[in-house]
Amino acid sequence: MSLFDWFANRKKTGLVSENRHEREIADGLWTKCERCDVLTYTKDLKANQQVCPDCGHHHRIFSGDRIEQLIDTDTWKPINTQVAPEDPLRFRDRKAYADRIRDTQAKTKLTDGVQTGIGHIHGEPAALGVMDFRFMGGSMGSVVGEKLTRLIELGTHERLPVFIVCASGGARMQEGMLSLMQMAKISAALERHREAHLLYIPILTHPTTGGVTASFAMLGDIILAEPEATIGFAGRRVVEQTVREKLPDGFQTSEYLLSHGFVDKIVPRTELKQTLAQLIRLHRPMGQVAIAAKQTETARQVETVLKRSD
Repeated sequence: MSLFDWFANRKKTGLVSENRHEREIADGLWTKCERCDVLTYTKDLKANQQVCPDCGHHHRIFSGDRIEQLIDTDTWKPINTQVAPEDPLRFRDRKAYADRIRDTQAKTKLTDGVQTGIGHIHGEPAALGVMDFRFMGGSMGSVVGEKLTRLIELGTHERLPVFIVCASGGARMQEGMLSLMQMAKISAALERHREAHLLYIPILTHPTTGGVTASFAMLGDIILAEPEATIGFAGRRVVEQTVREKLPDGFQTSEYLLSHGFVDKIVPRTELKQTLAQLIRLHRPMGQVAIAAKQTETARQVETVLKRSD
């Protein structure tokens, strides 16, 4: 009889003391890193914004988490929440598009693949759109395009910087040409935002592909990306079959794109909020800079007078 069998028999007959039994670990208490396999206490991982403290791997997160990480507490004001998807083409593949929308809405508790709103980033007001990959792969349909366009137009009207966190597989095929039209619509709104001399920054996360990459994801004044994010237009196999060449390893990663000038900076998730706040302050419109300087000078003069009176 093997030692393993001997212990198994003792357990069956109750001869092993209860305090020798293995402790059960509650589900969700620990999270295993997808890259380095290290176990991290789930609360610690969340406190570190879902970034592995051992290897720095960025676990996938979704729109609600992004908003919580980037926007100051109690400053988030969602906009255009009433805009909902329809099925104008009566599209059907393995499943009716209308049924697919309803099922995804019930599963994710989202209306569509993006959340938009106004909030403060370290005290700086900003317009923010966050795409959510859970909703049909973050695909860009009419609602995503409409909500992002309205967000940009509001940012232009209120003279706010605009940030869009990109996470998408591309255009939504179930809406056909209506989906592709969103690329031009969002791009036109961004051009008017640029003409108003206002800041727009896309944040490219894993994955950012297809029509999103071919439009607003690459139109930023400054383009930021998370580490090791997949960024591209078509998939690797499609590109290789088209150009009939073997592509280099990692050619669609944020690091490769940074080295070839498509991305301006790779920013770890734990540093993103501070980086965005600094960029807002550096790119304030000249009128706001003058006002801020005048307020600072006035405060100094008041402080000088008060010191003299003492």
